[in-house]
Amino acid sequence: MLLDKIDLNLLVYLDVLLRERNVTRSASILGISQPAMSNGLRRLREMLGDPLLVRTAEGMTPTERALSLQPMLRQVLASVEQVVEPNGEFDAASSDRVFRIMTSDYGEATLMPRLLKRLCTEAPNIVLDILTPSDMSFKEVEQGLVDLVINRFDTMPQSFHQCTLWRDSFSCLFSVDNPISLDFCLETYLSAGHVWVSKTGMGAGMGITPKDTKRLGWVDEALQKVGHQRRITVFTRHYQSAALLAEQKGLVVTIPSRAAMAHTTNPRLVIKQPPFDVPDFEFKMAWSPLLQHNSAHKWLRRLIQDVAQSTQSATR
Repeated sequence: MLLDKIDLNLLVYLDVLLRERNVTRSASILGISQPAMSNGLRRLREMLGDPLLVRTAEGMTPTERALSLQPMLRQVLASVEQVVEPNGEFDAASSDRVFRIMTSDYGEATLMPRLLKRLCTEAPNIVLDILTPSDMSFKEVEQGLVDLVINRFDTMPQSFHQCTLWRDSFSCLFSVDNPISLDFCLETYLSAGHVWVSKTGMGAGMGITPKDTKRLGWVDEALQKVGHQRRITVFTRHYQSAALLAEQKGLVVTIPSRAAMAHTTNPRLVIKQPPFDVPDFEFKMAWSPLLQHNSAHKWLRRLIQDVAQSTQSATR
């Protein structure tokens, strides 16, 4: 097939179709009519000799050929974008770009409010689409479908670029009416019921039980090193929910200190350091190599690093 016969717009159509798996939604994102989108899909099928997307009980499902093309398609479009992108800095003040950021509610509670405040001043038309860690896989992030992942990670693909935004410790939250508030030590900590919060993202925590000690995370690993195990009575994936549960008389929540500090004005809660050593963790920002040289992306990364630095200074 000769390159001069390929309509580059069709590759853009295919990229969006494979991400959205819905003709109507894809048309809306691209700002074209649904008939135009359907016609584009027909031309793509003819050009590639494959149905690409087929209707199933679960909706529009990509074929094996389409899935194999997706990573190459992202690389091609990223390269084209880099070639045609104007020289100079990204004009954030006038941009209406949508940035997709995957983060946990820890990131939403600690970083995002300050980031949004800066955006309102410096780039009021930019839109953030904040995704949860379970929304996508590392593979999809690597393909550039998400601009950034901001979280704490046990592992990460070697191809990713990354930087540490800050380090955080752990704190305990419990009710002022909890008897352990009178004598908070390792013995009373272990005597209480505990709320476990998902330690990391990307689908972690599915079907977990108190016996899964290797999957429970940093707090339980630290306890295991000193020969103890806490009694977990509630599993949750949300720090805000965990803090609400901490108000119940018999429960203790051990969460990152920055998340715990958000509740310093709650008169119903006590915040204490854990009565055993829990190693600090790194809160990181990572992104696909496909986006490394994109000027808009570089601007966002610099802004987030600046916001993170100012947040860290404010908590000292």
